[in-house]
Amino acid sequence: MITSNPVGDWTWEVTPGAEGARPVRAVETAVAVWNILAAQELATPKGKVSVSARAMSDTREVLVAVDGVPLEAEPLSPETALSRAVAEADSLEGDLLVGVRIECPGCWLEAGVKHRAEKLFVIQVDIWKGILLVVTLETYSDAWLTMDTRDREQPEIYAENAPRLATALEKISALFGAAPVPGDPNRHATPTETGFEDPRIDGFAYDDSWGTFEVAARSRLLRSRIPASEDEYQDITDHPVRYFTIRRDGQNLGYIWASIGDEAAGYEPRTAAGEAAFEAGAEWLLRLRAAHGQGLSALAALSWVAQSPPRSEIGLIAEGPQEASSLDALEELSGRY
Repeated sequence: MITSNPVGDWTWEVTPGAEGARPVRAVETAVAVWNILAAQELATPKGKVSVSARAMSDTREVLVAVDGVPLEAEPLSPETALSRAVAEADSLEGDLLVGVRIECPGCWLEAGVKHRAEKLFVIQVDIWKGILLVVTLETYSDAWLTMDTRDREQPEIYAENAPRLATALEKISALFGAAPVPGDPNRHATPTETGFEDPRIDGFAYDDSWGTFEVAARSRLLRSRIPASEDEYQDITDHPVRYFTIRRDGQNLGYIWASIGDEAAGYEPRTAAGEAAFEAGAEWLLRLRAAHGQGLSALAALSWVAQSPPRSEIGLIAEGPQEASSLDALEELSGRY
């Protein structure tokens, strides 16, 4: 399953030495980690890079902020957005907190088939006052676990993917000359220096952590993009659902659905599609809200929305209508592929 919150994380602390560490060092370090992930296809083009610089005296004050620029093949070449941001941060005086964040698309394997997630890993590099460099690696997939986050054993998926993660962690540790500090146990899993603890031994902290927490988290992310309103359909149902697949540029973004047995309707973002799934979903939800305002039933609203889709930039109806045995089954589909 692909998540919107980390399944686990690992941290390395690096002392730069007497020369200290300037902002360019943070970028170089992040790119070095990216290259290690890329060797295992855990990072693939193109990642998104963000750079920030804040005064240590007041970290609420952002002095430099560049968000979501593409990670170029040579990211620090002159005139790239990243090199300009680094130069701006490097020109600042005083004690700074400099951060570089790379969202890494990457591939996980199932039965030898590669599946892409637009945010499989995140690399975060922070420099504190130029005297401490902290590297954090987060993963947003359960492909490295013996059981998935819905409590089902997955030995084949684990065998295909866990060694790739272990190799990457080993090489990153060799780069920094120290083993990582695994992140704390969380609602999904417990990280170790080489991957994750085996949940078959002690079990997860929560049953079906993906269904319990991730579905709600995705809903909050989606609805934070539109104004609050009571003029809309229920977003949960115990009945089977009818749905259409939303696609843009060959990529499935999510699924717009309506209950077959009551007045519920909504949109399930395909988590692996990343931010685009949520951007599209917000507008599809507004279309459903418009249908509700016209007094249409949920199923009639689904047909109306399909016949009068919004702007093609946020996806078009690609397949359907199809039916799923439950909303949970559709949520499962949207969280895997």
